[in-house]
Amino acid sequence: MSAYVIAKVKVTDWDRYKDYMKLTPATIEKFGGKFIVRGGRLTTLEGAETTERIVLIEFASLEKAEEWYHSREYAEAKKKREGAATASFIAIDGV
Repeated sequence: MSAYVIAKVKVTDWDRYKDYMKLTPATIEKFGGKFIVRGGRLTTLEGAETTERIVLIEFASLEKAEEWYHSREYAEAKKKREGAATASFIAIDGV
């Protein structure tokens, strides 16, 4: 069953965040994941306005999503995000 990682990211330093963005695709691909949404135009349809960057990544399973997030490869990318953004990541099974 597919699983998804949903990230809400508040970017505070775009120049530094771009370094993180360059590293993440290869780490995701290594674990069989693919971007479904990676930023882009956003419209809040109901509730409090969302201003964070939204990212949605699909993996083959919840275990693969967790394996990617806790991997050595992604840990290196996360170091580039430190001080450039704050983020919330969740992983969830699909239907």
